[in-house]
Amino acid sequence: MIIALDGPAASGKGTLARRLAAHYGLPHLDTGLLYRATARTLMDSDARLDDVAKAVAAARGLALTDFDENRLRGREMGEAASVVAAIPAVRAALIDMQRAFAQRPRGAVLDGRDIGTVIAPNATVKIFVTASAEARAQRRALELRGRGEDVDYYAILEDIRKRDARDRDRSDAPLKPADDAKILDTTDMNVEAALAAALAVTEAAMEAIRA
Repeated sequence: MIIALDGPAASGKGTLARRLAAHYGLPHLDTGLLYRATARTLMDSDARLDDVAKAVAAARGLALTDFDENRLRGREMGEAASVVAAIPAVRAALIDMQRAFAQRPRGAVLDGRDIGTVIAPNATVKIFVTASAEARAQRRALELRGRGEDVDYYAILEDIRKRDARDRDRSDAPLKPADDAKILDTTDMNVEAALAAALAVTEAAMEAIRA
């Protein structure tokens, strides 16, 4: 069983993916960490984020066990990852790693922006998680404040709108729902309500397969 969750920044897809993975006992991959780790590698070596050759080399050198999430989170890393993710050659370099994870014997849960459209188009379950830009900015502000970072809500909102535009408008694997994805708008949902909705979508998909 492959569960694919896509959606824009701070929509709640990561939280839902982790909860679904725990519920079904499946491994989980936050594919955004791959792009954050690529960007972190470039930043650590003082390379430009748009240096295609160095970005591809950094992507190819990644291993799923290398991630230090404390260094990959935060507003700065989200913006940097969005720049790196817009490079088609970087996305191509990371495709095989993501597809291999999706094909684990018992299945997997993956969240990102092109899981249902590119990485696992034959996924058992496809959910596109979204929310208003304002709700997402508020969530991100609370997350950053919880980690002790200074928070400027309006700056975060502007960042989110820029990332949305960059993700939607890139030439390779733009952010969009798969044709057969279920849309889950979490603007007015808490985590438990969103999880219940995601579980209902998943169970319905599994029931359809069994039938």
